[in-house]
Amino acid sequence: MSEFPFFNAPWPYTYTIRIMKKLTITVSDDVYKGLHTRIGPRRISQFLDTLARPHVVDSDLDAAYRAMAADEEREAEALDWSESLVSDVADEPR
Repeated sequence: MSEFPFFNAPWPYTYTIRIMKKLTITVSDDVYKGLHTRIGPRRISQFLDTLARPHVVDSDLDAAYRAMAADEEREAEALDWSESLVSDVADEPR
């Protein structure tokens, strides 16, 4: 078995990487208490991110990525290309 289990996963293995940034915001005490009570202390950031996303992120880009991932022919070509690169660098001296 591979040291990296994701190499053994069935293709296409799709995942999303989101780089998170820390942001300090100021809210009133009652808003904070409401968020803490209704959302939960460890879910406030995710809640606010989900709430703000449609207002600040270009949804066309998300749709374009979904369409690109759904193109099976393109994904197969990309897999063939990336797999062919492995033999280019295998066992090369550094």
